Amino acid sequence: MIELFTADTPNGKKISIMLEEIGYEYKITKVDLSKGDQFKKDFRKISPFSKIPVIIDHKNNVSIFESGAILIYLAEKSNKFYNNNNRNIINQWLMAQMGLIGPMIGQHHQFHHFNPGKSEFGEKRYFEISKTLYNDLDQRLEKSKYLAGDFYTIADIATWPWIARHQWHDIGLKNFKYLSKWYLDIASRNAVIKGYDLFKKGLEIPKP
Repeated sequence: MIELFTADTPNGKKISIMLEEIGYEYKITKVDLSKGDQFKKDFRKISPFSKIPVIIDHKNNVSIFESGAILIYLAEKSNKFYNNNNRNIINQWLMAQMGLIGPMIGQHHQFHHFNPGKSEFGEKRYFEISKTLYNDLDQRLEKSKYLAGDFYTIADIATWPWIARHQWHDIGLKNFKYLSKWYLDIASRNAVIKGYDLFKKGLEIPKP
């Protein structure tokens, strides 16, 4: 049994989607960020930076924090979405999401969506960075079906939930032909539909 400690965020959805994709039995323990659950002593024992998501693999008595590390762990454990012959490319696109796409779009959320009007510089900076990232991804996907090549991998699973918040970004996903095609292709997967609605509230995936 895998226990997933999470909130309804792109990083949290990465792991619920992955667990649905590999078909593992799991349960969700909600971490209410608005109430400061992430700072509680027991949670910090498994998440030293007070961040979600975290998993505990109760069968092996191991806990893993950081979403990229969790994806790699689950991919290696299930032998899915992490092709041995292609790991160098998968790792590059996974790390691009972890170190660039997530952090930059996350800042765009903070300035543009959550705190508009508080910093003209911040809003403009992260809007332009996020728009550039959309364009970079679109160019990659013009020549590659998925981020790491011809096959769906954990790099796609990591990146897709951030693009799923495109309505917050006001960039216009539909203006990016290849990124939109990739987004819709992944959005049609049953595991993605289930993992996106991780708390079973009837959430539907936003259309471009």
